[in-house]
Amino acid sequence: MTAKVAIVTGAGSGIGQQTTIALLNQGYCVAMAGRHIESLESTEAAARAHAERTLLVVTDIRNPAAVRNLFVKTREKFGRLDLLFNNAGTSAPGVPMEDLTYGQWQSVIEVNLTGTFLCTQEAFRVMKNQDPRGGRIINNGSVSAHVPRPDSAPYTATKHAITGLTRSTSLDGRKYGIACGQIDIGNAATEMTARMAVGMPQADGSVRAEPRMDADNVARAVVFMASLPLDANVQFMTVMATTMPFIGRG
Repeated sequence: MTAKVAIVTGAGSGIGQQTTIALLNQGYCVAMAGRHIESLESTEAAARAHAERTLLVVTDIRNPAAVRNLFVKTREKFGRLDLLFNNAGTSAPGVPMEDLTYGQWQSVIEVNLTGTFLCTQEAFRVMKNQDPRGGRIINNGSVSAHVPRPDSAPYTATKHAITGLTRSTSLDGRKYGIACGQIDIGNAATEMTARMAVGMPQADGSVRAEPRMDADNVARAVVFMASLPLDANVQFMTVMATTMPFIGRG
């Protein structure tokens, strides 16, 4: 294959779907990973003009064997890997910290942090041994990697941890020609953020509607980060709804 090859996790909806389509429009081959085949098929249908450059792999990124299978199938079909977009994520119910169950905490950790690590680990194994060597990893952070929302301890903790993983990945990947950056997203309009238009808890205890932005803005930002040569890197980028209550929270 002469086209660049990407893996996008959480490709069945929202930012993952938009980014998959944006990468395909730029000529990438894309392996789409997600837990539900129906969602992946909806992304494939939205990008049917590029069907010959897509691969659907049902993947639970919490499972090391499933992650390994994703990367094996990608190499089998496309021959290499140039980009991993660690996009898949989840959150817990917005309840007081003392009411959060261990299972709810653990579920967020397994997807947002452990799943991202497992995919990064497999990407290293592929990228350092291919010719040409190297590649790029982009992690989906959040503005929660900087400041929390009320009652968001599991999600916020994992997104802060993703920042640490991004930095370690950048450092450890240098000797292999692997670049790693993070995109911190604020209020992209997806199904996951629909409730923002109705009302979100604020730090002062009030509940207010918040502005959102088109998720395509995020997809275009990821494409830009991916377009740089490997001797340049966007280490951290924040893309957010301009008037959302992020700058000045308190």
